[in-house]
Amino acid sequence: MPGKSELLNLQFIEARHSLVELAAFLDRFDRHEGPSDFRLEALKNALPILLENHPDRARKILESLSDSSSEPIPHAITQGAAGAPRPDL
Repeated sequence: MPGKSELLNLQFIEARHSLVELAAFLDRFDRHEGPSDFRLEALKNALPILLENHPDRARKILESLSDSSSEPIPHAITQGAAGAPRPDL
């Protein structure tokens, strides 16, 4: 198993790229007209989890962006997943 230094050498640029991509997405969103959206709010709510010093951040972020309801809805309102739980369902 590589040490922390080796892990940084192997994956730092990829992690940096992902962070810059997220920042660019938020910049693009802010430049457009219209109201916010539950998906953007879900992303913003997941950001503090990213800064926690725990080894299970990926699981916690995935859970925060997942629908935890157990009852099926009567009918689909879209053809596909939203990527974040809808607060109105």
